[in-house]
Amino acid sequence: MEKNAMKNKGGINRNVVTFTFFLILSFALWYINSLGKETEADVPMDVRFVNVPKGLTISDDAPSRIDLTLKGPGYSILKHKYPLTQTSLSIDLSTIVYKRVPESKSLDYYIIASGLIKPFSVQLRSDCSVVSVKTDTLFLSFNRINPK
Repeated sequence: MEKNAMKNKGGINRNVVTFTFFLILSFALWYINSLGKETEADVPMDVRFVNVPKGLTISDDAPSRIDLTLKGPGYSILKHKYPLTQTSLSIDLSTIVYKRVPESKSLDYYIIASGLIKPFSVQLRSDCSVVSVKTDTLFLSFNRINPK
């Protein structure tokens, strides 16, 4: 009886430590296994506009982030979620279709986001694909550059 009393008196029971170790180990193995399976996830990505028409600049209220739904292996999606490995996506204004907002007196335009799925998939260069863009329409305004 004194041995059992000494066992509990000395601190944490060995069985609890062993159980906790194997619990953490099984969780880690389950997580690694789940990363290899196909999944879908929403991932916010930085965007930047390139090839702006001459004599114009994009106003500050243009979107700088866009939410994409990606489909692919979990490890590919995971690497796009971390900001350290995340690259910004380019929206090339010379190759995409953008239209003027009807009855707008200023230089307001819109882009139908579904037209960006293919260019974004090419830019990601991974084994995951872009399923959808969460925002269906992107709005941007141009400002004229005043020559000095």
